[in-house]
Amino acid sequence: MSFGDPNNPYGQQPGQGYGQGQGYGQNPGYGQPAGGRPGYGYPQQGQPAYGQPQQPYDQPQYGYPQPPTTPVQPYGGYPGDAGYGGGMPEPAHWGLRLGATLIDGLISSVPYFILNMLAAATDSMTLLMASFVVAIGLFVWLRIQEGSTGQTPGKKALGIKVLRESDGSTIGFGMAFVRQLAHILDAIPCYLGYLWPLWDEKKQTFADKVCATVVIKA
Repeated sequence: MSFGDPNNPYGQQPGQGYGQGQGYGQNPGYGQPAGGRPGYGYPQQGQPAYGQPQQPYDQPQYGYPQPPTTPVQPYGGYPGDAGYGGGMPEPAHWGLRLGATLIDGLISSVPYFILNMLAAATDSMTLLMASFVVAIGLFVWLRIQEGSTGQTPGKKALGIKVLRESDGSTIGFGMAFVRQLAHILDAIPCYLGYLWPLWDEKKQTFADKVCATVVIKA
């Protein structure tokens, strides 16, 4: 019979204790909650732990946001031209067109006839040539005014202008020159083309229809 290991003061054999850690039930280790219930340091099932980012209430929608639609502006002719804007203005009636033509005719013809009469009275070839130069110069000047602004002095005095029918822009010098030549079509059938605006819906002459122009109230 042995009294045990003399080096063991309590006289117990190594590895043996009171039931070797076995009791009525195994106790959970230190820090582990008993009964399967989470302790203070453990998150419950279905709930996020402290410090874990919460799911935001408003989640962004998939895809990129659609930019706001911008209404398309209508074409208003070339830069510097006002265009029609709110729609086709009222066409100029026949009386206004006739009055503007008479004013422009006086501006271009009076200097020519004066110089021509002086040339005939003095038998001066110089004055005769000068009358033609002045007439051509005034014709070109009137077409420049009509093409760049839509108005000759006569049209400006009566508040009308000639524009492109398609977009309301000025017609330019070239088209103003062609339109003036196209008035020959208005004169050929007994001046019927000049009278056409009296019953035409857009009050256009034959020259206006050929050149796609319209005379409107400014």
